[in-house]
Amino acid sequence: MSARLEHLRTALAATVEMLLRRRADLIDERMIDDYVALHWLEWNGGSLRLTITGQNVCNQLKSETR
Repeated sequence: MSARLEHLRTALAATVEMLLRRRADLIDERMIDDYVALHWLEWNGGSLRLTITGQNVCNQLKSETR
């Protein structure tokens, strides 16, 4: 796995937390572009949301920390 992909993977939980707090403005634009390209996030009516793929990655991360 590339270093960039691993970085995105480990930062995903914090990114999702920012989205839940409606603070997408705190997410680096390059990370948003990468997440959208990976289909982990998607634009929906001008706001970002987690995709099913993104949710699966989050679930994998949670299971790895147990």
